[in-house]
Amino acid sequence: MSEDIKKTIRELHIYEKKLLKELEANPEATPDQIAENADMDIKSVMSAAGSLASKDIIEVDKEVQKTYSLTADGLEYAEHGLPERKILNALAKKKGIHMKDLASETGMDKKEANIALGWLRRKNWAQIDKGVVNITDIGNDFSSKLDVDEKVLDYLKANADGVKLFTDDLKEGFTKLIGRKNILNVKKETSHSFILLPKGEEILKVGFTIKEQATQLTHDHLKEGEWKNLEYRPYDINAEAPVVFAGKKHPLREIIDEIREIFLNMGFVEDNGEYVESAFWNFDSLFQPQDHAAREMQDTFYLKNPLTCDLPDDALVQLTAETHETGADTGSVGWQYDWSEDIARQSVLRTHTTGISTKHLFEHEPPIKMFSVGRVFRRETFDYKHLPEFHQVEGLVCGEGISYQNLLGTLKEFYKKLGFEVRFRPAYFPYTYLSTESEIYLEEKESWIELGGAGMFRPEVLKPLGINQPALAFGMGIERLAMIRYDVEDIRMLYKSDIKWLREVPISKGVRL
Repeated sequence: MSEDIKKTIRELHIYEKKLLKELEANPEATPDQIAENADMDIKSVMSAAGSLASKDIIEVDKEVQKTYSLTADGLEYAEHGLPERKILNALAKKKGIHMKDLASETGMDKKEANIALGWLRRKNWAQIDKGVVNITDIGNDFSSKLDVDEKVLDYLKANADGVKLFTDDLKEGFTKLIGRKNILNVKKETSHSFILLPKGEEILKVGFTIKEQATQLTHDHLKEGEWKNLEYRPYDINAEAPVVFAGKKHPLREIIDEIREIFLNMGFVEDNGEYVESAFWNFDSLFQPQDHAAREMQDTFYLKNPLTCDLPDDALVQLTAETHETGADTGSVGWQYDWSEDIARQSVLRTHTTGISTKHLFEHEPPIKMFSVGRVFRRETFDYKHLPEFHQVEGLVCGEGISYQNLLGTLKEFYKKLGFEVRFRPAYFPYTYLSTESEIYLEEKESWIELGGAGMFRPEVLKPLGINQPALAFGMGIERLAMIRYDVEDIRMLYKSDIKWLREVPISKGVRL
């Protein structure tokens, strides 16, 4: 006897042993017979069988037997004919019936008449010519005999208790009926049988005793000395524990909450803004000309409802217009075009969160430290790195003495708290000067990756808002950060609800300081 067989016998549950003993006595025993003979409930029998099957001791065969009978509708059709039969009978007398008269000629409602007409054409019993339904030669032939599905109806009517199998001459008719709704009832009966495998036969050959086993040692066992006579079920200390998938935040939510916490710890306050915004706040307040390519329909979602948004304070609108047209008193010459209020009123789904920053500047007095995290929308083509809806984070600092050095220092602190080493390179953005892009270093890839943009707001942005103090702003796409952190190559994975990936992704890979 091998050590493996000895070990298996020692670890058998009493219910498993009882089931094996019953199969030894009667290899054809059914689960119900085993339950009765071994004084077990059927649930315990099936549980023991599943456990034995997982150990390759027995094999469990499952057989599903279907019984077919007529529904109330099916019985009605069996007694009075299928809907298409009613029309065929009418056609056999009139030869041609206009489609609008089918219901009245046959006593059916319009819905049933339409269904019947579909089956007439499918069976090629009738054809339609200029709205008139005419019987075909095949229809003439069947006007005096039953179709195969009608024979099945008669057969099931005569066998009210149900039919499990159909003879070859009825199988075609059964296939037709099973494809129609509310005609057949299907009752499923599942039966199981057990087959001893070689390992099971070897275990029975070696033999074992059936004795109640204790699974735990109690105080009473020790007090009364009963523990000496108890047989304890052995435990496999090397057995794998079940994998438990605890509830946790979605990876994107984890990063958003982490970024929010970093900003709050750095003394920022949060502003959220609205998804639907005017073109004024989304574009014009950022000194973006009204003929800029980013405003085109292929880049921006424009709304029909509401079609327009209200503009803010008249003075702000006027100063913004002058700044666009001539530069006003900003030291710029502006864009040299006629600014339009109608264009500024257009409703858009916000394309970035920077519009939240300019509105916040207008509504609050410096000093200001504000951040926002939210969804933005652009007319992007779906691919591995682009989505039409994604998240952006925006930071804003405004006050006396704020400089480009403050911008770099703030960015270094922000990325440090995210767990990244950062460096900067010059960049261009329409509404900031000086401008920079932040690059983070990925040790596993041994390379620098661009992650976000930043800069000092231009006077053309600040002056119309009534801000006479310098302001820095920076932002990045959260999905891009998530792709880097979770080593995802396709941005769509973040929204697929792939349960396997969501279970396996670490709760947090960031450095929290």
